[in-house]
Amino acid sequence: MAAMIRLFVGLGNPGAEYEATRHNAGFWWLEALATELQAKLTPERSYQGLVARVNGKAGASGEGGPLWLLEPMTFMNRSGVSVAALARFFKIEPRQILVVHDELDLQPGQAKLKLGGSAAGHNGLKDIHAMLGTLDFWRLRLGIGHPGVKAEVANYVLKRPSADDREAIDKAIEQSLAAAPLMMAGDMDKALARVHAGLQRAHKPPPPKPQGE
Repeated sequence: MAAMIRLFVGLGNPGAEYEATRHNAGFWWLEALATELQAKLTPERSYQGLVARVNGKAGASGEGGPLWLLEPMTFMNRSGVSVAALARFFKIEPRQILVVHDELDLQPGQAKLKLGGSAAGHNGLKDIHAMLGTLDFWRLRLGIGHPGVKAEVANYVLKRPSADDREAIDKAIEQSLAAAPLMMAGDMDKALARVHAGLQRAHKPPPPKPQGE
């Protein structure tokens, strides 16, 4: 039985210059969740991030205590410092953590929910792994596409997506957000089905090629 999610983490880089860049897709998702929960993210020096606490959002059993939302303000490659500080203080287990991040291996408009797996070169995930000592946490991967050349990745993730790509990413955020109540209730099987089924329906061929999949 999967543990309910008690800590939602969105990954990104702080600062206005990074706000609209692909690497900040995790921030976009978390801010959308905060809006939905009417929660205000505020700076917390102890956890080196923007934090919101939401009461009364424990699972159906009433267990789990408050729900936490976190945007590390440490820059991407030190995200684990922030995540580990909050998780350890409130005794949140790795399996009770969902990390939302940009994913090069998925196209804009796609998203996948998974438990564990490798960091696959993502600096934020690598640091969370290092600081928690495990990869056994949930992650929601938001597709941003790949530049096609490995050497271009660093520049690509720090640039703004095209208007069409941003629209597709926003749609994936909106649809995957619908699974958040299931995650809070600890029903991760249903959350997986909700995320993946919704995004399969959303994934259509580009307009110039209207002939189906």
